[in-house]
Amino acid sequence: MERTFIMVKPDGVQRNLIGEVIQRFENKGFTLVGLKMLKPSRELAEKHYAVHKERPFFKTLVDFITSDPVVAMVWEGDGAIASARKIIGATNPLNAEPGTIRGDYGVSIGRNLIHGSDAPETAQQEIGLWFEPTELVGWTPTAQAWLYE
Repeated sequence: MERTFIMVKPDGVQRNLIGEVIQRFENKGFTLVGLKMLKPSRELAEKHYAVHKERPFFKTLVDFITSDPVVAMVWEGDGAIASARKIIGATNPLNAEPGTIRGDYGVSIGRNLIHGSDAPETAQQEIGLWFEPTELVGWTPTAQAWLYE
């Protein structure tokens, strides 16, 4: 089973969308294996967004992600990364399809509610950055037999 990292950003937390995000991933049939709420340190945020370090929006992005609590999650399932990206929608909510999280709730690119890993290597790195191995719980939901052949 593939794992992906998902984060409800401060705007999603402030807008009370945590339950909605979790519901969408549960409805898809993914298994939640890690969950925590925290206010990220500047160091953690800078490591998470290190790929954008040379971009002009880096400081603004780090300031935003450290401004209030986030909800960090690890979801597991077949094709979890690609499927999660479809559930989340385009980075710019104005381009996101209706029915996606950003398409339904997003308003601007600077407040796009949610982050999701974009590749297996990124997912592994992000999960390791946000979670200790002991914070992840491997388990098999009884519904799994109804989801996979």
